[in-house]
Amino acid sequence: MYYSSGNYEAFARPRKPEGVDDKSAWFVGSGLAALAGAAFLIRDGHMPGNKITILERLEISGGALDGIDDPDKGFIIRGGREMEDHFECLWDLYRSIPSLEVEGASVLDEFYWLDKDDPNYSLQRATVKRGEDAHTGGLFALSEKAQKEIVKVFLASREEMEGKRIYEVFGKDFFASNFWMYWRTMFAFEEWHSALEMKLYLHRFIHHIGGLPDFSALKFTKYNQYESLVLPLRTWLLDHGVVFQFSTEVTDVDFDISPGRKQATRIHWERDGVKGGVDLGPDDLLFMTIGSLTENSHSGDHRTPAVLDEGPAPAWDLWRSIAAKDPSFGHPDVFGSHIPETKWESATVTTLDKRIPGYIQKICKRDPFSGKVVTGGIVTVKDSSWLMSWTVNRQPHFKQQPKDQIVAWVYALFVEKPGDYVKKPMQECTGEEITQEWLYHLGVPVKEIPEIAATGAKTVPVMMPYVTSFFMPRKAGDRPDVVPAGSVNFAFIGQFAESGRDCIFTTEYSVRTPMEAVYTLLGIERGVPEVFNSTYDVRKLLAATSRLRDGEEIHLPGPPLLRKLLLKKIDDTEIDDLFREYQLLQ
Repeated sequence: MYYSSGNYEAFARPRKPEGVDDKSAWFVGSGLAALAGAAFLIRDGHMPGNKITILERLEISGGALDGIDDPDKGFIIRGGREMEDHFECLWDLYRSIPSLEVEGASVLDEFYWLDKDDPNYSLQRATVKRGEDAHTGGLFALSEKAQKEIVKVFLASREEMEGKRIYEVFGKDFFASNFWMYWRTMFAFEEWHSALEMKLYLHRFIHHIGGLPDFSALKFTKYNQYESLVLPLRTWLLDHGVVFQFSTEVTDVDFDISPGRKQATRIHWERDGVKGGVDLGPDDLLFMTIGSLTENSHSGDHRTPAVLDEGPAPAWDLWRSIAAKDPSFGHPDVFGSHIPETKWESATVTTLDKRIPGYIQKICKRDPFSGKVVTGGIVTVKDSSWLMSWTVNRQPHFKQQPKDQIVAWVYALFVEKPGDYVKKPMQECTGEEITQEWLYHLGVPVKEIPEIAATGAKTVPVMMPYVTSFFMPRKAGDRPDVVPAGSVNFAFIGQFAESGRDCIFTTEYSVRTPMEAVYTLLGIERGVPEVFNSTYDVRKLLAATSRLRDGEEIHLPGPPLLRKLLLKKIDDTEIDDLFREYQLLQ
């Protein structure tokens, strides 16, 4: 396997790998990573779909990319996915998956046209004082000290950031800035999370620094992520004969491990209470999704709080069992044994009362029933004790959603703090109480809140114990390589496999890891798309520098005469042009 960039390799079609007709493939889990891996086996590996089996403990595929219409509770979305132009592997995949919405188009075509016709951006990123504009002005408000800390983290080696927490490398000025407010609520970072992941995010998205305040950097699907991304991909796989085996919990995997060689030899599972499994030879490929950000998620309803489930977690227990067999298989407890630091809660609000959309429109400054971009991303309630954020995507968000309803998504980072209206921690609140807190921060008159929350909405809270587990401080080796050294027939995929090429908590990473796995194990003669190289582009770096400084020019050190001589040296050069183009020198 190798990495590549440019049209020459992007448009190439690999030939059939030698020996693929003798191989079969098994996937543990049916999230985006597994679905993408199966698609790459078929499209690029020329493997017949009927030789691919996907094992799933639940009765539905998609993993964290969900969108559920529960007849008893209502619509449920545990989270949303933010995408951008340079998700190279994701778009490489979806250029080949037919749209279910537009005849003759791919999912990529459909998505591209949607964004061309209705580009995403926010008209109000943050509020205070119950729905008033926070007047952040799109500024980052970073002090010189905070700017230097960002540069220091950006330039530090990976090794220097390993095992450190964000609060160990940034000070009070940074945490008081608008930049941190934008960043933490957009990506769900906490101060105790990994400084290394923070650094990787800075590198990965340096070209989008300017788009953080108004979300112009982002793109969203037309409907919820299940109907827009999972359903067309799963349909394509079924059309190619891929076998989905639901209600099947994989409990263990056996390996034959010797110096320089590792082979998976058996999958153990339980299906409908009956133990079973399958033996694997060198030509039986195994792709294992390890860990899970949505494991043990529990949903309440409008009258019932969600419960924090700290009991047995099958996805994590499977990784623990596998990891015990070889040091190269990672250290799951680095990520999966810190529930107080990795949990947060979200809620899906379905509006029933015609008054609520008016308050939404007052804040987002768009008609929520237009079918176009509404909030353009999350609106953060800057003075919320829960640090609440909420979003309304294009409506309808579900294909079966009634035309007079709005589906909103609410989440908070501080689930243990009492609310500003409810006076209870979010994690103890029913859907109705979360609705009350949300309505309070929308600016609904206090006397109307109880009645509207009781009868004017249906809200489903979801507690997720492991949702930011991949952000825990880590070191090299804590996540196993996608294809461990010596592996002949198995790979790890998903958010807890180590690509070393990208940052986690993205749909891109869920597609990159299986692409690397498939291309490695089959020896596919085409490069895996390289991560967009903005971190090495001087123009992107200068643009980011200018934005981080809120447009303030660089003040050269030294006496006026020295500065004048220095400026004269670069006058009428490419350097001078670049600095002036990005307003770093006047």
